[in-house]
Amino acid sequence: MKKQRNNPLVISSIGEIHRMYGIKEIEHPMVSVVRFDEIFNSPVDMSDGCVLDFYMIAVKKDFQGKVRYGQSYYDFDEGVLSFISPGQLCWEERNDRPCSGFMLMFHADFLLGYPLAKEIKNYKYFSYAVNEALYLSKKEENVIYNILENIEQEYKANIDNFSQRVIISQIEVLLNYADRFYHRQFITRKAAHSDLLVKLEELLDEHFNNNANLALPTVKDVALKLNVSPDYLSDMLRTYTGQNTQQHIHNKLIDKAKGILSTTNLSIAEIAYQLGFEHPQSFNKIFKRKTALSPLEFRQSFN
Repeated sequence: MKKQRNNPLVISSIGEIHRMYGIKEIEHPMVSVVRFDEIFNSPVDMSDGCVLDFYMIAVKKDFQGKVRYGQSYYDFDEGVLSFISPGQLCWEERNDRPCSGFMLMFHADFLLGYPLAKEIKNYKYFSYAVNEALYLSKKEENVIYNILENIEQEYKANIDNFSQRVIISQIEVLLNYADRFYHRQFITRKAAHSDLLVKLEELLDEHFNNNANLALPTVKDVALKLNVSPDYLSDMLRTYTGQNTQQHIHNKLIDKAKGILSTTNLSIAEIAYQLGFEHPQSFNKIFKRKTALSPLEFRQSFN
């Protein structure tokens, strides 16, 4: 019998996590560092999804067997760094709990009044899918562990007027290191990302060669078909091509348009409709922005 889907589990406070997993009493209501080997209760069933009302950054290590994220299974021999933002739906199976590692939890309200409250939205890996987690080298693991230990020591010490500022600055350092490590991963895991690039090219070729008059594919559409998140795809492409997914789609569009303009007598409006534009003016605008020529001027210069 097919399992009935229930509503996702909503966890509204850091203290609730401590109670659920039998972790020692919370020492600060807004921020907490927990070691996975301190978890004594059985893992909570999150196979129907889980939504947190706070940020969580987790370094997971030493899983028993394979770990399932979404529809895929992964062997995690390295440390894996993952990011969850408030309101983001995620899920894991009951046996997904790692044997070692850390998790940092902090409320968005803890950041209020500090620049990071706004800047944290610029760290796009918070919107990556869980299976796009960051694989850490041993050296990178140690960097992250040291920062987490600094945060833990700070809120365990006597709280003073500088404590919050120091903790937030440490969180920001962690996020900046994660940014660096993600860009490293795009390079060192080149084989997997090269395969993704090939699939992207095939997908766009298929669209422009065989789907005349259909709307131009969006970044979200393309990412969904490639089974990655939109931000992850754009960040990966920037590393290899210097351009995001939207720019990549537009470049493919312009290449196709140039071919039609130079080999047919179709009107500009007919070409625009064939390429999926509802209004020819939109096609003219993109083409001129990319080539510094209007479609008509390109055709005339080519002839």
